[in-house]
Amino acid sequence: MLNKWFKTAKHVLPETGLAHDEYFNALRKKEYNRLDKVGHVYLDYTGGNLYSQSQLEKHFKLLEEQTFGNPHSTNPTSQLATKLVDEAREHIIKFFNAEDYHCVFTSNASGALKIVGECYPFDKKGQFLLFTDNHNSVNGIREYCKRAGGAFDFVPMNIEDLTVSEEGLNQQLTGSDKDNKLFAFPAQSNVSGIKHDLSWIEKAQDQGWNVLLDAAAFVPTSILDLKEHQPDYVCLSFYKMFGYPTGIGCLLIKKSSFAKLEKKWFAGGTVKLASSIAPFHFLTDNYERFENGTLSYLEIPAISTGLDHLEDIGMSRLSERVKSLVHYLNNGLKNLEHGNGEKQLLIFGLPGTDQAGGTMIITFRNPDGSKIDFEKIEKLANEKKISIRSGCFCNPGLDETTNCLTTDEIAGYFQNRETGDYHDMIETLHKMRGATRVSVGLATTQKDLDAFIDFVNGLKDSRI
Repeated sequence: MLNKWFKTAKHVLPETGLAHDEYFNALRKKEYNRLDKVGHVYLDYTGGNLYSQSQLEKHFKLLEEQTFGNPHSTNPTSQLATKLVDEAREHIIKFFNAEDYHCVFTSNASGALKIVGECYPFDKKGQFLLFTDNHNSVNGIREYCKRAGGAFDFVPMNIEDLTVSEEGLNQQLTGSDKDNKLFAFPAQSNVSGIKHDLSWIEKAQDQGWNVLLDAAAFVPTSILDLKEHQPDYVCLSFYKMFGYPTGIGCLLIKKSSFAKLEKKWFAGGTVKLASSIAPFHFLTDNYERFENGTLSYLEIPAISTGLDHLEDIGMSRLSERVKSLVHYLNNGLKNLEHGNGEKQLLIFGLPGTDQAGGTMIITFRNPDGSKIDFEKIEKLANEKKISIRSGCFCNPGLDETTNCLTTDEIAGYFQNRETGDYHDMIETLHKMRGATRVSVGLATTQKDLDAFIDFVNGLKDSRI
């Protein structure tokens, strides 16, 4: 157990102000020393978390010592695989306090969202409401609604801090007379790191809405208690939480909302009985209804190992740590200036506050105040072995907000061409697209943050 191994870990070291600094420095040395062996600075935890050495050792030992067969059978190898899959499912339910939910394994969070999109009963009396701050995998659900003849609307964000317009959201929630209404929002923005108020779940449900919560960016460093907040549907990806395995996520479906999703086809594993000589079938009555084909049964047991790792660290401790890291980073960046007094960076959102997680979204600026192409920044960071992420992060709504693009500009661009890309849009509209995202996580140390601050400092007075 990590907590036994790190017996001397302290809460905060005065010289850094970073929560649990000694503990996480020891964790880095024991579990993530491969970063330091090659001198790599990893600051893309929202893109993908890092697996620990002990996770790999435990999982590969299991694979070496046991033989597993395809589930959906009663032979010994199949029974063993089924047992470990069931244990992982129960571990997930316990971790999120989700006894009132079915846990459906999917390929990732996007796969979970696709299930909701294709199975929610959108029709001419249906409505889909979502934040402008949403991942494209949520945005794409609007296509199911649109093709079914339903309506969809976006709630705008406040440009000054990228929080939601509460007045606009309340008007949308209370002003709908539709029958089948789905409201979707992220617990935490995958771009700005803003943690959106989970009390909107109950407020929306009180107005007759079903609620879809995108928890993919939230659960890696924050506690999600599904007894306290009970959305109808929750999606997440496990590699975002603890790095390994990739290619597995889940959809948590509140049992009382299970029947609302109308499965429009069936596949292997999703039916109790089907006929080919007559057009009939009976779907399963639980999570298996949405688990098409064979599960990734060799990888799913690694989920339990990853959850053990997070539980050993402690989610409260990790959340405190991440908050202090972003606070430190923000303090180190916010006042950096070129020699003429121009700010080197535009920093968006509310980094380092209780309302934000471990993500910062920034735009680099030249001494004349012009914005620097994010691709140029990423190339320079690559040369320093610093992993950051650039672009719009599959969240066009926030990118359009931070770069001050109007509805008319966007509509005009799309309506006047059959295809396009960032560079064409920038050239056409004469406005920047994209930004730089820096995100911290369980293996981040002060040394990593100082390396990035030094990187930014090194660009002072340079025109790029």
